[in-house]
Amino acid sequence: MKKILFLLTILCMIVIFNYGQAPITLSVWSGYPEMEPLYKIVADEFTKLHPNVKVEILVMPLRDYERKLALTIPAGSAGDILEVAYSTMFRYINAGFIPPAPDNIANFVKSGPWARFFVNAASYKSRIYGIPLFRGQAALFYNTKMFREAGLKRPPRTMKEYTEYAIKLTKRDTQGNPIVSGWSLRLTGGGQGIAEKFWINLHQWGGALLKQTADGKWTTDFVNDAGIKTLQQYVDLVHKYKTVTPEMKADAEAFELGLTAMFIRESWVIGDIAKKSPNLEYATAYLPRGTITQPVNLYVYTKDKQKSELAWEFAKLVVEPKYQLWLAENIGWLPNRQDIDYSTLISKIPQFKAFLEIPKGYVLFSLPPIAPIEEILTKTAERLVKAYNDKNLVDNPQGIKKVLEEIDNEIKSILAREGLLSSK
Repeated sequence: MKKILFLLTILCMIVIFNYGQAPITLSVWSGYPEMEPLYKIVADEFTKLHPNVKVEILVMPLRDYERKLALTIPAGSAGDILEVAYSTMFRYINAGFIPPAPDNIANFVKSGPWARFFVNAASYKSRIYGIPLFRGQAALFYNTKMFREAGLKRPPRTMKEYTEYAIKLTKRDTQGNPIVSGWSLRLTGGGQGIAEKFWINLHQWGGALLKQTADGKWTTDFVNDAGIKTLQQYVDLVHKYKTVTPEMKADAEAFELGLTAMFIRESWVIGDIAKKSPNLEYATAYLPRGTITQPVNLYVYTKDKQKSELAWEFAKLVVEPKYQLWLAENIGWLPNRQDIDYSTLISKIPQFKAFLEIPKGYVLFSLPPIAPIEEILTKTAERLVKAYNDKNLVDNPQGIKKVLEEIDNEIKSILAREGLLSSK
């Protein structure tokens, strides 16, 4: 029996020697299902370099993904390569669940083709933890055919014009009910997204849901004229001018179906339109002052040395220029590399201009990398949804202010609980 086992061992060693190393499986996890084709292309290339490596790709809707990360990262059962926004990954890095990048990767990122903003978004306490991949960044999408029909020759440039345009662009039935919204607003759906879109609009009015102070902590900036005007605009468009309702189709789906004239969204919609509504006549435009940008990085979670080295090699391959350009053109997310010439892409798909050619003074900001950010956004969204449905807030600035004060108190109580509330 011992002789047989010995011979089998020798046979296995011969097979491994002749046909390569023992099989290894790398798992790649993503919260953006549209990213799956890119990872498959890279995986095919990677297995040519490493025939013994099998790459498994798991994608799921973002909120489901975030819940899965919350369960698996602390439990030690997450994927080997994780694609995560820094504002989400921060808490796991802070808790010690995510290992820092090895020196060769850290040097690659620090000396690589990324602006300081993106390097900082892949770092924690001066150490590199991830490789910058892509970003979410919003702009206005507008239906040029509907604009022509309404006699509008350019996109809106101020928030006051956004309201005026929404009124002109709304199409109604014989009873006066909107059947095509002039401006699709995020009124329902995923909680965090509702608050993020409110924050984008708030920024145009000059406010902020959260802002960092000189002591490194955080406070709010919306119980003021900017906040009142922002929430009043939502309420007026729903209840006073009736240009949109919570029941109407919204977002990219509505735009692609011709059921809204304009909406604010990230660049991935460009790729989505190309697939689902290729004949749609539309353009994009900058927002009045700037927008949220959400950097997404690739992190390596596995502690296994051999797998870790392979995982980082895979992550580096994903951010090669040819794959970054493929990402932009075929999926629509914005690559974070700054050394790529996008002129040919913009010439081919001009809708990318409002995302890739940033004008001077245009402010890009990201969600704060603080542990309770999702809790803050989710609870804020719950209160906003109630306000959007409250017709008693029409022409009621005191009622609007009361809602904002309630949101303000809740946010500050969360910040105080976490030791993050500024005293300034």
